[in-house]
Amino acid sequence: MLASSHVPPRLKAFFLLAFALLRTVVGRVFGAGRGGLAAFRKNYAADGLAPVTSEERAVLSTFGGCIACGLCDRGEAARIAKSNGAYRGVMEAVLAGSRSMPDYGAAALALAHVPDAVLEEKERICPTRVPMRALAKFVRDKSGDARVSLPTAGSGKQLPAPR
Repeated sequence: MLASSHVPPRLKAFFLLAFALLRTVVGRVFGAGRGGLAAFRKNYAADGLAPVTSEERAVLSTFGGCIACGLCDRGEAARIAKSNGAYRGVMEAVLAGSRSMPDYGAAALALAHVPDAVLEEKERICPTRVPMRALAKFVRDKSGDARVSLPTAGSGKQLPAPR
């Protein structure tokens, strides 16, 4: 009788890998495939992730340069106050729009308070040259596929519904 403790670990690992490879190959040859975009949406829509094209992925990579220096928040006090909590400054909207696709809904709500002309001014003073207008357009375009995280029960705060 051959107990599993007598099988050398490397041999066991080899057989497990071989089985996984065989199962994958057989599944692709005889199965229905991986599902593509429909499978992506099914698996990730609840997480607030939207599919992006290769061109969008290239643009998306230019948004991550924000170092959270706060220079873009200068002069934003009136807009922040007028928003009643929906907008907390350009920097926060840029960080949400460049770091986390599930936050695009909230970022779009915040960016609705900032005209593109103001974002253009902010781009000029940004030390890392984050393309804020392109980021805002991208976030607005993708925000319909994202979810807005609501505050926890009992917090008393309500966020406005996504557009």
